[in-house]
Amino acid sequence: MHSAKTEFTGSQGAPLAARLELPEDPPCAYALFAHCFTCGKDVLAASRIAKALTEFGIAVLRFDFTGLGGSGGDFGNTDFSSNIEDLVLAAEHLRGAHAAPTLLIGHSLGGAAVLAARRRIPEVRAVATIGAPADPEHVLHLFGHRREDIERDGEADVVLGGRKFRVRAGFLADIAAQRQAECIATLGAALMVTHSPVDELVGVDHARRIFDNARHPKSFIAIDGADHLLTKRADAEFVASVLAAWARRYAFSPSESRPSD
Repeated sequence: MHSAKTEFTGSQGAPLAARLELPEDPPCAYALFAHCFTCGKDVLAASRIAKALTEFGIAVLRFDFTGLGGSGGDFGNTDFSSNIEDLVLAAEHLRGAHAAPTLLIGHSLGGAAVLAARRRIPEVRAVATIGAPADPEHVLHLFGHRREDIERDGEADVVLGGRKFRVRAGFLADIAAQRQAECIATLGAALMVTHSPVDELVGVDHARRIFDNARHPKSFIAIDGADHLLTKRADAEFVASVLAAWARRYAFSPSESRPSD
């Protein structure tokens, strides 16, 4: 495996930090990984799954969304739509430097983002979500009483995962305007939903709603006993191995016709 740092320009003109994991042999497919809300490309789940997928011949690009991790920009000026745009630009970067991604992988809110971004990346033939909410509005419960402050004052500081973030009213408005159910129903790619039945942050009912709303081909895999962030190495490796076997049927053959509805 070879790991290389890279960067590209994000939705707000700031440089976004990225890392490309490459297998020893020429890749059978390229994947794009979207991390969880306010996390980063180096969170355990993202790094472990990306590295494990290289053992199956899949190259994986993971990056920090605008204003997070090593990326530039102001998180307070971002929203769900800017995350989607960051994903589209990441795909353009891969397309120009190597090959377009045929597989999208998203963890938590990153899973919601890849479902919404799929229509903007035509080469994608398979999408996988990990502990994803059925609707991006789910993240608003993390703001607690500060949501009222944001709505009243236009912005407020919110503590998430022990870190302070400035969230503005535009973020709330953008989340509310998303048509996620329509994006899922018209995905136009094979879908694999993975979720822990005991997920403490995003209940497994969200997986059911995504699965029910999607059209075939679709699959559901339970990550029994895992926490939301997949902090156990065995859970991340399990997801990677199942994902690689599933993706081989769809993402490894971009010249074949796209799976039909």
